[in-house]
Amino acid sequence: MSDLVFYTNPMSRSRIVRWMLEEVGQPYEARILRWETGDAKTADYLAINPMGKVPAIVHDGTVVTECAAICAYLADAFPEAGLAPPAHSRLRGPYYRWLFFGAGPIEQAIGAKAVNLEPTPEQRSSLGFGCMEDVLDVLEGAVKDRAYLVGETFTAADLYLASHLSWGMNFGMIEKRPAFETYAERHLQRPAARRADEIDDALIHQAQPTA
Repeated sequence: MSDLVFYTNPMSRSRIVRWMLEEVGQPYEARILRWETGDAKTADYLAINPMGKVPAIVHDGTVVTECAAICAYLADAFPEAGLAPPAHSRLRGPYYRWLFFGAGPIEQAIGAKAVNLEPTPEQRSSLGFGCMEDVLDVLEGAVKDRAYLVGETFTAADLYLASHLSWGMNFGMIEKRPAFETYAERHLQRPAARRADEIDDALIHQAQPTA
């Protein structure tokens, strides 16, 4: 049994963490939780994540949930992968900023759009994301004409934001802008991203009923 266990379903945000695990390059055990059989709502899994959602990881007994937290944890747990600035680097500031901009304003804006919530101008000041247009304008400024969000190397922040942009544009939740397409496509060509997609796509294919 591996000391790094990944709880996942390929039809979920878990694909972000699968990519991160492939970037880290350490052995891990994937446990697939099936929606149709209620695996994520069993007592055993609720003891790991009381929300009954994926992804989650357990590393040497340490439980981590939430995609951004898992990405940040794995980057620090395996520094040899080079997926985060060194602990005392000043680049840690922008690294955290953009990683959690994804977990905060971007997630909130997409969630609001998914349920057809359009904040009024008066409501925007009470919401962390303000409005979708503000979020996308800020994000465009961060990625336009830049290979990486932080310094001159790929980090978990790039992985997290590229994942959101790719998913959001594919499903019509994020407006397609040239800067977003260029940035996301650059990172989705990474070998680890391709491996992760191949693994999850194979799992989805296996789960499909045969005629």
